[in-house]
Amino acid sequence: MRDGPFRVGVADELHKPGHQRRITVGGVLPGLALSTAEVPEGAEVTADLALEAMTDARVTVTGVVSVPYVGTCRRCLQAVAGVAEAHVQEVFEHDPVEEADTYPLDGDHADLEPMVRDAVLLSLPLAPLCRPDCPGPDPDGHPVIVGGATAEPASDPRWAALGDLKFD
Repeated sequence: MRDGPFRVGVADELHKPGHQRRITVGGVLPGLALSTAEVPEGAEVTADLALEAMTDARVTVTGVVSVPYVGTCRRCLQAVAGVAEAHVQEVFEHDPVEEADTYPLDGDHADLEPMVRDAVLLSLPLAPLCRPDCPGPDPDGHPVIVGGATAEPASDPRWAALGDLKFD
């Protein structure tokens, strides 16, 4: 297991069932991105966590992981920036079963980085918005241009009958 800001000692938790400790860890994790949003290069991921010992030599990790992100609004295509937060509640144990949803312990240490990476990637927005009521692109600001001149978009002939409707 590698050293780093997300590797923490859990000896007290493993040897004292019921023991709880609060920690805050943070660091830069490169390569956190989806097709629609990403963590800016050099941005710090922060995790405010509680470590708690279980009676069977397992440790639960509960808390919040937060990180700044940037992306593009899905409606107006303007730049978007925000903070993604993920609530985590995970179990760390020695020799986890492959089908189990737990993370491994390395002796008296837990490497929280895989859990933090998973939480960040799951919390990044799949379809970011610049604001909740974003109306999308402005048709006057983005006119259709055909052959160098502004033109009305071609109408679909299947909708032509609707142009004859009159409403009182």
